[in-house]
Amino acid sequence: MIEDIANTLDQAAATGSSVEQISLSQSITLPQAYEIQKLSIQQRLDRGEKLVGYKMGFTSRAKMLQMGVDDLIWGRLTDAMHVEVDEVIDITKYVHPRAEPEIAFLLNKPLSGKVTKEEALAAVEAIAPAIEIIDSRYTNFKFSLEDVVADNSSSSSFVIGEWQSKDSNIDGLAMNLRVNNEIVASGSSNDILDHPINSLVEAARCIGAAGEELKAGQIILAGAATAAVALEPNQTISADVANLGGCQFRTKA
Repeated sequence: MIEDIANTLDQAAATGSSVEQISLSQSITLPQAYEIQKLSIQQRLDRGEKLVGYKMGFTSRAKMLQMGVDDLIWGRLTDAMHVEVDEVIDITKYVHPRAEPEIAFLLNKPLSGKVTKEEALAAVEAIAPAIEIIDSRYTNFKFSLEDVVADNSSSSSFVIGEWQSKDSNIDGLAMNLRVNNEIVASGSSNDILDHPINSLVEAARCIGAAGEELKAGQIILAGAATAAVALEPNQTISADVANLGGCQFRTKA
């Protein structure tokens, strides 16, 4: 059963097609959902993609309450998911594409299990503004907690801006998402678990509990500072983070 679901979700992501949410037809546990995610992403790795990091989700208290959960979720990032700055993407290859402004960490040493904020920061090589393009493969963008985790926690693509010093201040930074240079969503870096470094601490804990380790050279997306904004053709999507700079991509007309 788990292998069949993983195959279905892998094909949905590969072809940009929607599928019925799992929970409508069968019950799976959260550990099973993470196993489905792992098996699904492993198919991409078997096709030649490389694991380059992880993304954190439900990093705002409001989102946790909305979903009725008390912990974060996470997903995997591969090199094929990386969208270059100013790259033009074809949103017909997605199902429900949405963009969120984020902060990214580049690691210079491994992290796993229970770590302090100081230990997490010591493992950081650099920090950058980022955009995550999320895309649920489920029809009508409806899903349960287990559904979304199985679907790689809705992670689809990501854009990373210019890397900045690890000593850059990331406390209480204004973060904006713009569409065609108009601000459509605003937040603060402290909307990410009260401080983005807390997300890295939690990433080490959550992913370590799954028997995996954050490795040197990997990218960790700390989570969204605003609600996600739906994408349409012929747009320029940009994120700017005070003190860190910004990044952008475009959608095909």
